[in-house]
Amino acid sequence: MPKIKIHHASPRIDMTPMVDLFTLLLTFFILTTSFKPSEAVQVDTPASISEKIAPSENLMMIFISKDNSVYFNVDNGSDTTTHNRIKVLEEMGKQYNIKFTEAEKKEFEKLGSFGVPMKDMKAWINAISSEKAKFNVGIPYDSIDNQLNKWILFSRFHNNGIETAIKGDAEVDFTTAKKVFDILLDNKVSRFNLTTTLERVDIKISDYKDK
Repeated sequence: MPKIKIHHASPRIDMTPMVDLFTLLLTFFILTTSFKPSEAVQVDTPASISEKIAPSENLMMIFISKDNSVYFNVDNGSDTTTHNRIKVLEEMGKQYNIKFTEAEKKEFEKLGSFGVPMKDMKAWINAISSEKAKFNVGIPYDSIDNQLNKWILFSRFHNNGIETAIKGDAEVDFTTAKKVFDILLDNKVSRFNLTTTLERVDIKISDYKDK
């Protein structure tokens, strides 16, 4: 007598819970991710053989554009609850008799680098994204009104451990770079990082010319 074959159902995995979990995680990351603000100026940095990576936080950054304008950025440090960026803005406001609202302070804290003279700072903070660029004309750093010096001074006052980096265009005039270096030295900043491209450059003897 032939044996009766028992039908065995193929195993099946219900993926519905996995899809639901993936959707929840994706939604969470989208809502909690904070994007880095775009820089106020595009800088074509020179190449270098150095492979040291600049810190991602606790950093004060100075940008020097091709037209020798200076831009600035400072973060909140490793502990964002200290709101150092807001404190620096408040100090600058005191120097120039400018009162910032709480909403303006919070908005400034979210913004990135800037090259805005203090007389236009409130207008820049309150401007819509498409209009902010017209206020970025460079921070004054001459002897008459050295606002860059004050930004550096107050940034270091509220964060003693902050590091400094300079990101200058490859075509920056040496005189401008020297002025920035002198301002840093006046604030007792003798060590800083020079930001360059990650491309390694090979220099040959034939590249040198007798002068």
